[in-house]
Amino acid sequence: MDLSLAAFLEQVIAYPTLAVIILLVLGVTVISGATDAPNAIATAVSTRCMTPGCALIVAAVFNLVGIIGMTYISTAVAHTMFSMVNFNGDTHHALLALEAAMIGSIIWGIVCWFFGIPASKSHSLIAGITGGAIALNGIQGVVAAEWVKVIYGMVFSLAAGFIAGWLILRIIEKVFAFLDRKRAERTFRIVQNINAALLSFLHGAQDGQKFMSIGMLGIALSFGAEEFSTSTFPLWFMVICSLAISLGTFLGGRRIIKSVAMDMVKLEKHQGAAATSSTIITLFIASMTGMPVSTSHASTASIMGVGAAHSIRRVRWQVAEHMVLAWVLTFPCCGFIGFLLAHIFMLF
Repeated sequence: MDLSLAAFLEQVIAYPTLAVIILLVLGVTVISGATDAPNAIATAVSTRCMTPGCALIVAAVFNLVGIIGMTYISTAVAHTMFSMVNFNGDTHHALLALEAAMIGSIIWGIVCWFFGIPASKSHSLIAGITGGAIALNGIQGVVAAEWVKVIYGMVFSLAAGFIAGWLILRIIEKVFAFLDRKRAERTFRIVQNINAALLSFLHGAQDGQKFMSIGMLGIALSFGAEEFSTSTFPLWFMVICSLAISLGTFLGGRRIIKSVAMDMVKLEKHQGAAATSSTIITLFIASMTGMPVSTSHASTASIMGVGAAHSIRRVRWQVAEHMVLAWVLTFPCCGFIGFLLAHIFMLF
């Protein structure tokens, strides 16, 4: 299968729906940049280790690097995303079902962004394509052996983020107990700045591969390919997805920074270092094992773990409850929208 830009443009002429799918994938990627990517830099801003402007630049740059860089290291997450659903069958209907899935994901992302909720674009994307696949091929549209990794990822990101955040903070407080306060704060400022870059890289690695895999699924379907190697993402596609996620971060990042790091729990510099370190560990393990996790899940759980370690009353659980409610609603809402739209589109 020729994955050059010229070959892609030829397929767009043959299947105009493919162009719509790619545009929708880029739209979802922009929304992820606005809703998920800011989680990587939120704690650095709230603890005044970075200014919002500087943090947004760091997030934009390292998200771009993460999408391209991790793809050359491991494509485990992309493989899971590509393999969890079955869109085989009539090419035209398959592309329409995939288009419906993207629209469902975008609608949900816009709603959550408007209310300042750090929605999981990962889960809305997964739910949308699952609904579209079921509309196309029934329950056989879901590959359970791969889809179950989503459940593993949800449980892992919440549990690992919370526990690691709590544990790392305890270790930091023991190790740095006798260090001069000013020196300690300088140390944790440096740690948080480094962690912000690493987290942005890992966000790009996680979410970038998810979105690219859906775009490549559309391209593969247009070529009539039933199988596709996730290790052969074309550079041109990686670049445009990277630019899309960076654009989203610039456009919508400030709203989510306020919601996650300033409204839910107040952090000091050493607490921010603990939270970001916890999230890095969680995302790295998930990326290398192929679990499609949400950056917002991992980051929020880590912040809550750190806050709970200091004092359970420091966590504003009402904010966390709103986020959990959004996560719980994501799968049925996006899945239903994708399912319904796919049936409607396939009538024409």
